[in-house]
Amino acid sequence: MATNKHATIRYQALDNCFRNPGRRYFIEDLVEACNKALFDQAGIEDGVKMRQVQEDIKAMESIWDIPLERYPDGRRVYYRYDDLHYSINNQPLNETELNQLQQTIYMLNRFKGMPQFDWMEEILARFEDTFKLKGSRAGVVGFEHNPYLRGLGFFTEVFNAIVNRQVLKIIYRKFGSDSSEKVFHPYFLKQYNNRWFLFGLCEQLKERASLTNLALDRIERIESQHIPYIDNDHIDFDDYFDDVIGVTVYAKETERVLLEIDNVLFPYIETKPLHGSQKIKTRDPLTTTIELNLIINYELENLLLGYIDKIRIVAPDHFRERMLARINDAIARNS
Repeated sequence: MATNKHATIRYQALDNCFRNPGRRYFIEDLVEACNKALFDQAGIEDGVKMRQVQEDIKAMESIWDIPLERYPDGRRVYYRYDDLHYSINNQPLNETELNQLQQTIYMLNRFKGMPQFDWMEEILARFEDTFKLKGSRAGVVGFEHNPYLRGLGFFTEVFNAIVNRQVLKIIYRKFGSDSSEKVFHPYFLKQYNNRWFLFGLCEQLKERASLTNLALDRIERIESQHIPYIDNDHIDFDDYFDDVIGVTVYAKETERVLLEIDNVLFPYIETKPLHGSQKIKTRDPLTTTIELNLIINYELENLLLGYIDKIRIVAPDHFRERMLARINDAIARNS
């Protein structure tokens, strides 16, 4: 039986109550304990009702066959294990849990050998030995990954710096430029187009930009700096990229982009939208016109260039002209 995160929190709370000999837990007390655990661990304020807790007790009896007794106390009953040494955490995994763990190991094995996941090797070995499981010998899922990408060796160091709020001195080299030194307060890592980008506050640029991104493959060296870390208290990365494709976010308004797409191509665009704002405007036997509302950036241009023989940019005019200039430049270079 599959369980979600909130059910697991409730099961753990009930398990703690059932093996506590110092208090009698009636159904109302169990509801209160579950709701306190949900608030403390998941921030849920609404909580659950008595019926849900009763269903949880039935589920625990079904999943783990818990030794639960119901002791009368007047017209009510309180709940307690008849073996106070029992806990659901001490029980072997059931068949469903073993299958779920097996699938997880299959997936995690795909990341073996990647520098940023070197810590996973020992954990997987322990899982496989403890539960007598083995990762799949033949891969069944392939993830897009370029193990030869420069900069992957910095991933773990940067990740730890974000978690530990550690300022970094980064020696960085843009394409076609000399190396430069940046004092950087790291906030967020994002992958796009098989490359990793680090977002944070750059001391050298903070008067002009509250956020800077650096490609990991252009980093030459990293050193820790023992200076106060400036926290990110103004950018929510969960929605920061909503208005763009890729990682380049300009400080400007979104624009309405109309694209006329050949119907031979459209099924691919329909099943894998260019952007979350994608809407169908019109259809005819030969083409479908879609609308995007987003910030126009270099990544959008590059994406559309891959389809340019089957797409016509209807609006805005300045974007169409920009794309025509890039196409004409490509023609001139290859003529």
